[in-house]
Amino acid sequence: MFQAPRGTSDLLPEEQHYWRFIESKAMALAGRYGFHRIDTPVFEDSNLFIRSVGEGTDIVEKEMYTFDDRGGDSITLRPEGTAPVCRAYLEHGMHNLSQPVRMYYFCPVFWYERPQAGRFREHHQFGVEVLGDPDSSVDAEVIELAWQLTRDLGLRDVNLFLNSIGDSECRPAYIAGLKDYYSGFHDRICSDCRNRLDRNPLRLLDCKVETCRAIGDGAPQSAEHLCQECQDHWDKLRDYLAAMEIPYQVDHRLVRGLDYYSRTVFEIQPVDGGSQSTICGGGRYDRLIEQLGGRPTPGIGFATGMERLTLNLKNSGVEVPPSASPKYLVANVGNDARPAALALAAKLRRAGVGAMLSSGPRALRGQMRQANALGIPFALILGDDEIKDGLVVVRDMNSSSQESRPLQGFLDEIGASPEP
Repeated sequence: MFQAPRGTSDLLPEEQHYWRFIESKAMALAGRYGFHRIDTPVFEDSNLFIRSVGEGTDIVEKEMYTFDDRGGDSITLRPEGTAPVCRAYLEHGMHNLSQPVRMYYFCPVFWYERPQAGRFREHHQFGVEVLGDPDSSVDAEVIELAWQLTRDLGLRDVNLFLNSIGDSECRPAYIAGLKDYYSGFHDRICSDCRNRLDRNPLRLLDCKVETCRAIGDGAPQSAEHLCQECQDHWDKLRDYLAAMEIPYQVDHRLVRGLDYYSRTVFEIQPVDGGSQSTICGGGRYDRLIEQLGGRPTPGIGFATGMERLTLNLKNSGVEVPPSASPKYLVANVGNDARPAALALAAKLRRAGVGAMLSSGPRALRGQMRQANALGIPFALILGDDEIKDGLVVVRDMNSSSQESRPLQGFLDEIGASPEP
């Protein structure tokens, strides 16, 4: 028997209402902030991610789904959403639009990694990107949007963590200090961190191995090594967040996992979950468009996983509205009444009223059991006598009470009669 590939999952009908709830809240919130939707292809030229995410990152080296297509081109399934949006910004000349350009998206992303709770090899993201404005007030708005999304979804036991990792002016000196510090622990850090020490030192702070984390507690802090411009940006951002009454904690270990980040980085985590249960993360990437061949264009954004949000909604006991279901089950007594039942169900649906025809040649009792099993509140029953007399039996499935009513009057009442 075939099964879904490891690290993927089926989104079953009974789970769909969580996703629809998240999507509706996210789209409504993005609209209030002036964002418009963009959808990009599920795969891109591999060089897009090598150049943007960073050749020395774990994503590029270990986690991307990369293959040669039949034309010999190297193709990668999208591992994150920002680089494709930036590629679309360049390709379609969005720099000619009024700046900044605000876009949001829902998309699947693909990482070859060990599956874990809320994170799969194929998972799905909601993300936002703002391109064309370097001001820290934009950072504050993007962070507020992420924070407000957790509020709108009903998640309360979460923390916002914030850091500044500087830019190309001040980061080299900080990284030199970081390498000097970790070089003193060369024999104690894990093998991955020994590789990072030479190739991607900033990622040393993000290691999940306990020994490395303990060493990282004493490492130099990026926010204490900022140039004047980065320091001004950092100070203003914290002033703006205070003015907006958004609570946050500074986490000097927070660096995020992609090379293109600069200055502001942030994450939202469950209070009891830790960094491996991050709900949402993002930051500023002022050099990314330039790295992709465009002119210097500042940007900032974040992404949050649909699976991770769903897991947190369940863990927090948030009640999510159920998916829409039919109001009426149209039942028939005897096969001769089946055409009339089918016609009645069609009239109801064409009028925008949820209706479902009972399944198969069942006895009336079996049809009522079907209505109960599906949670349908009312049954409409047609038999030979009802059809002859122009009636319909309306049964309340909760109280088991029922009454015979003129069919035309019932249709008029619920607005299911055609216009004269």
